[in-house]
Amino acid sequence: MTVKHDVKDLSLAAEGKKRIEWADKDMPVLAMVRERFAKEKPLAGYRMAACLHVTTETANLARTLQAGGAKLALCASNPLSTQDDNAASLVKDYGISVYAIKGEDRETYYRHMNIALDIKPNITMDDGADLVSLLHSSRKELADGVVASMEETTTGVIRLRAMEKDGILKFPVVAVNDAQCKHFFDNRYGTGQSTIDGVIRATDHLVAGKKVVVCGYGWCGKGVASRVRGLGASTIVTEIDPIRAIEATMDGFWVMPMSESAKVGDLFITVTGNIAVIRMEHFRQMKDNAVVCNSGHFNVELDLEALEKEAKKVRRGVREFVDEYTLKNGKRILVLGEGRLINLAAAHGHPASVMDMSFAVQALATEWSIKNRSKLSNKVHEVPKSVDEWVAALKLESMGISIDKLTSLQKKYLSSHDMGT
Repeated sequence: MTVKHDVKDLSLAAEGKKRIEWADKDMPVLAMVRERFAKEKPLAGYRMAACLHVTTETANLARTLQAGGAKLALCASNPLSTQDDNAASLVKDYGISVYAIKGEDRETYYRHMNIALDIKPNITMDDGADLVSLLHSSRKELADGVVASMEETTTGVIRLRAMEKDGILKFPVVAVNDAQCKHFFDNRYGTGQSTIDGVIRATDHLVAGKKVVVCGYGWCGKGVASRVRGLGASTIVTEIDPIRAIEATMDGFWVMPMSESAKVGDLFITVTGNIAVIRMEHFRQMKDNAVVCNSGHFNVELDLEALEKEAKKVRRGVREFVDEYTLKNGKRILVLGEGRLINLAAAHGHPASVMDMSFAVQALATEWSIKNRSKLSNKVHEVPKSVDEWVAALKLESMGISIDKLTSLQKKYLSSHDMGT
């Protein structure tokens, strides 16, 4: 029986399978979850629609959900993040329905999401809340059948909490992004490394000696700032949050408004999750050949519409993943990856080792939401601490690292009030 799909080319499957298996070697915790899921089938009878970056790491999550008994339809959460060989392998070698093509246009992107929803899912899994958004707009007839949804990224959680606040959320959502094993590690170390990987692949520039402006000092911004500093860059942070701004200052970074950093930066990286962070007023102040990119989920952090409107000349593809905008003042702005996630547009995303923790949490949160479906209200829920700690403990074990345990005396001390000085 042919698996329903829409991918670039099934003949790419052999190469994709090799890369999926390579990533799997560095994902021991998820492999343990998959082994248990294969025996216990906790997702049996459930239909899942997942809108995620279709990478090798995601492929191993998809295999885990399938092993747990789920009927899965997978589509891309970003038009440029799909790895076509990996998508082909999921279809041909693992029998999973995939609807994703790298570089797909907006119409295809939404068509793929709608096809994934055609299975009438009981569980959804999002990276940016696009599926949930459709289930609350054009596909609201399917919302009553959804038991719960998992959300993978900061931008999606922000959208979902806004929906909860407005009282319109139609089913429970688990904020997988907010699990410590996710945002402490994936956002900081994964985004930090993969963002710089994408920038270097796209530009072939030397980072050392550059003035790099990191817009936002959340967990992703912390990771990016620390990595570019480690490569020898003079690193500037822009922030709107005074606590994060003072933290960046204490961490040894220059902190200044975008209006000032625009004048001095050589490379700009946005990681805020907000809209129009770099605007036309900033582009006008930049140096000739300033490089601008985004590593936040959506491509709205750069006001590219205004940039294109004002530019007197646009050269597409001056280098793969690089577009050149010449302003009326003669200065050229180099935009990477069409303003989309640079770490996935021009590189391969996060290393498998860090996604091992994130995706193990994803799989276990899915199982938890099914077991507790009768108790979950229509709001954004946190991942249970027990899941976080279990994943962290297994990851340490896989790395050959041991830690101490509390003695009985220490446990008593921590739980009492009469053992002071």
